[in-house]
Amino acid sequence: MIKYKLFFQQCIRSKEVWISLVLITILGIVGIIIGSKHLERQQNAIAEVRAHQEEHFDRQVSLHNEDLGLLLYYAKFAYINDLDPLSGLSIGQADVNPTVQRITIKTFEGQKFDTDLVNPMNLQSGNLDLSFVIIYLFPLLVIVLTFNLISEETETGTWRLVSIQARSKLGFIISKLLVRFALLFVVLIFLFLVAKFMLNIPLNRDFLLMIGLSFLYLVFWFSLSFFVIIYKKSTGFNALLLLSIWLVLIILLPAGINAYVSSKYPVPEAMSTAIAQRDGYHVKWDTDKLATIKKFYAHYPQFEKYGYPTDGFNWLWYYAMQQMGDDDSKKEREALSSKIELREQTSRWIASVVPNMHLQLYFNQLAGTSMGQHMNYLQDTEAFHESLRLFFYPKIFEQQHADTVDWKQFKPEYHKAKADLVPMQGMLPLLVASILLIALAVPKIRRL
Repeated sequence: MIKYKLFFQQCIRSKEVWISLVLITILGIVGIIIGSKHLERQQNAIAEVRAHQEEHFDRQVSLHNEDLGLLLYYAKFAYINDLDPLSGLSIGQADVNPTVQRITIKTFEGQKFDTDLVNPMNLQSGNLDLSFVIIYLFPLLVIVLTFNLISEETETGTWRLVSIQARSKLGFIISKLLVRFALLFVVLIFLFLVAKFMLNIPLNRDFLLMIGLSFLYLVFWFSLSFFVIIYKKSTGFNALLLLSIWLVLIILLPAGINAYVSSKYPVPEAMSTAIAQRDGYHVKWDTDKLATIKKFYAHYPQFEKYGYPTDGFNWLWYYAMQQMGDDDSKKEREALSSKIELREQTSRWIASVVPNMHLQLYFNQLAGTSMGQHMNYLQDTEAFHESLRLFFYPKIFEQQHADTVDWKQFKPEYHKAKADLVPMQGMLPLLVASILLIALAVPKIRRL
């Protein structure tokens, strides 16, 4: 116990260590505040939509009571992606993708990717959330605390004395590493406690798993540093090598993998889907009405009883045109979804051998802010949109008045992101990488 107390006093004696610890704590708190502001904006948007929707329907009914088809041209129904408080720790795709979809019963594909205007410079720089601090900045602090652990003893001439007096050279090094690890882990736990109370995060499995993964991520970086310093190179060499590894793992490798995945699975379907949707609807203005209605009945045979009105403008033909916008872009839409899913799967597979990428993807999944979870939200939004069509089409075609509909039943509906994750799958890559590094480093102790 006395040994650990001495190592602790030696460690915190350095002003650089104190400055680093204080700085990382401040940055972590700033990241939590940024996450809190993000959640606050989303909650304010949801509150506004909930308050506005009933008033919106009342106004539309008063203006278009006798023309339900015209009313539903304007009427919007909210479908909300209910964010988990953990999304304040790992914002992921949530700053780009919309939390609230306000959709009409017109062609869905034209509304699918509507989102708020966001400053592109802010998107380019990204968000300083807590996951950024843990994944990008904590490893730098590990390097600062460990790069000269052995080399300083060697360069000052005390290592020979230590190697003679210490019962175990490996035990001596591990003890010094444990003291530094404990310091960083205390800061990490402090930041998670601040986050829990600031963001009202429940103490559930996902939150505990996020803490556990962060713990293992620190273990990985200490194992990597142990692997480097055990070769007993100079202080400058250790610092340069560890910073180079940080640069490759944190910056260069993710950028290269992203470029590889993007080139392997290009998505020209993003443009062709938009074109097919627009053509599917707009060219129907110049197409025989009978042909459009027949295609509509091929999709919805249950509505064929409403006949084939082709004289002048009518809502059956108009909404049949809108439906064709979705139907004619179905092939491209499915191809686009398939490509995005392949990108997600490939990224996850590659990330299993890159600890920082693995941790980022796992954090996003726990927080419900991954791209895959957003695609699930869009799929559920499409199902919600289809249910609205099936409810309103008969009423429109029968030319019912708007006041025959109970509009109070249409409250904003919610989607809850699911993170069907096996904890061991998240922990295993970090554990394997750490154990492998330690196993490779321990035999080198004999050369010290």
